[in-house]
Amino acid sequence: MSAAMGALSAIFWGVILLSSLIFVHEAGHYLAARAFGMRVTEFFLGMPCRWRISHKSADHGTEVGVTPILLGGYNRICGMEGQASPLAARILECVARHGRVAIADIASELGFTEEQVCEQLSILVDWASVEPYYDEAAGERPSQKEWPRCVQTVERDANLLTAFDSGHDFSLEGSTLAGEPHALPEGGAGELLALERAHTYQGKGFLARVITLLAGPVVNVVLGIALIAGVLSVCGIDVASNSTVIGAVAEGSLAQASDLEAGDAVTSVAGQPCEDWVSMGQMVRDAISSGEPFVLEVQRAGQSLALTVDPASVDGDGKLGVTATIDRIHPSPVQSLSLAWNYLTATFGYVAQLFQPAHTAEVVSQSTSVVGISVMASEAAASGAESFLFLMAAISLSLGIMNLIPIPPLDGGKLLIELVQLVIKRDVPMRVQGYLSYLGLALALLLFFAVLRQDIVRFVIGG
Repeated sequence: MSAAMGALSAIFWGVILLSSLIFVHEAGHYLAARAFGMRVTEFFLGMPCRWRISHKSADHGTEVGVTPILLGGYNRICGMEGQASPLAARILECVARHGRVAIADIASELGFTEEQVCEQLSILVDWASVEPYYDEAAGERPSQKEWPRCVQTVERDANLLTAFDSGHDFSLEGSTLAGEPHALPEGGAGELLALERAHTYQGKGFLARVITLLAGPVVNVVLGIALIAGVLSVCGIDVASNSTVIGAVAEGSLAQASDLEAGDAVTSVAGQPCEDWVSMGQMVRDAISSGEPFVLEVQRAGQSLALTVDPASVDGDGKLGVTATIDRIHPSPVQSLSLAWNYLTATFGYVAQLFQPAHTAEVVSQSTSVVGISVMASEAAASGAESFLFLMAAISLSLGIMNLIPIPPLDGGKLLIELVQLVIKRDVPMRVQGYLSYLGLALALLLFFAVLRQDIVRFVIGG
């Protein structure tokens, strides 16, 4: 029963932690995309699923909601998949002229194959420029895998803006509903396609695309730093006191054999007065290394005591066996941010070791998967809010930095492709990007299963 409850606790807290952080990551992409005028059709807590609870924003058309697969979050930014060919302009013009039209009729009218039409329609649908029309009377459903028989226009205002575009106003005369024909701009089909592309990821400049890609990891890093700094400032941090008061005495140690107790304040070592923990420690080490008995003078409950320490009385390692008292201090906001920054740089250094062959295996062996994170999340939650928030901060920093690794389909891989395109001054073909993504995904899965196996041995079999 306890094992089952432990597993349920790990699942619950793991889902809470990971879903929150991935949702925040996707929110960074979403906010940046919207700020640059990119169309975003969906923004969800949870992974894609046909069952969902959602609300469609009246201001920018985005469907916002939650799915039952609470393993993260996602958003759909228009224009991140596929590249439109010159055929797309004629197909878009055909749909605009008819309002609602069968895919077969588009192919026949324009002299294309249905396969060519569907290929370009998939891009136009991704751009939110047209939409599939599912005829319920014919048994068509949005959940079906194949294309419906027809596609149609989307709702537009008199300026040809859609619900996903800022500044749209469907109350203007000349606005059209979904499925109704609409006029073309003065430049015709080519200009309409250019206007549509301008509202997508592909249609924005290099800087806008890079900022949109960076926004997710940056938000994770900022969140991690803010959590660490906030917890340190509010809850404080435990530090070893530099006073000579003994915090704890180790079992079976030389200190225990000499009748030292926690709370004793050491005033002198072998006749030499001491004022702080550092100097006292050095004096004790020197006295023990001599091998001869010596006297520790201590203050205990207001009384002075002289305790004899005989190094030969215990088979030890040359240590007295005491620890300092612990003080909880509250760093200033600036000090807390400095400590959080140190943690960030340490995390960067740790991730960088993945690319050093001499350390790769060591880093992988010390890494953990969703199983390990879930177990740690459960244990941290049981310890209190402070421990859970610290773990969340650490995972958030790692998530942000790991996403910057230049391997598709990670954000860093997409950034690399953007840089390559900037240098070669042309687009990297989507087929090449697809192959790179498959390769990166294979590497990620290989690493995932290797770490997952470690966690199963460590937390399931070992536990």
